[in-house]
Amino acid sequence: MKILVLVDGSKWSQKAALHAFSVAKGNNAKVVLFSVLDRKEVRAIAFHLSLRSENLEEMKRFEETVWGEMKKSVKEVITNLLELGRKEGINCSFRIVEGSARDKILEEANSGKYDLIVMGAYGKSGKTRIGSLLEDVVGFIEPPVVIVR
Repeated sequence: MKILVLVDGSKWSQKAALHAFSVAKGNNAKVVLFSVLDRKEVRAIAFHLSLRSENLEEMKRFEETVWGEMKKSVKEVITNLLELGRKEGINCSFRIVEGSARDKILEEANSGKYDLIVMGAYGKSGKTRIGSLLEDVVGFIEPPVVIVR
């Protein structure tokens, strides 16, 4: 059995990973932690930061700063989850890709490599309703999906 866990750095995706570890442990399964770095999201954040600073010329600098911080944050979360999983005796690995979150998630989830997809109910924004990315992808994922709250 092979489990794909969607990791965006939120506490919800970390809870999803812990749930996947529990399932994996009981089924001798492999877990793949998967994260997508989306430049569109970074550009939107950089644009809002440059508006706040009232200096649109700073947008490129803000974008590179946000991009670097986002990569660093995701790598830290995944490193911590890998360490935890391996301490529990779970066979786990990771993939970090760049592109459209929706497109890359659907591509990976539907690649035929996975028996189960696990994701958090909410994303980094912590909105009180199920996240829009979840709504965008869950109906198009072919393997079974577990949504962790």
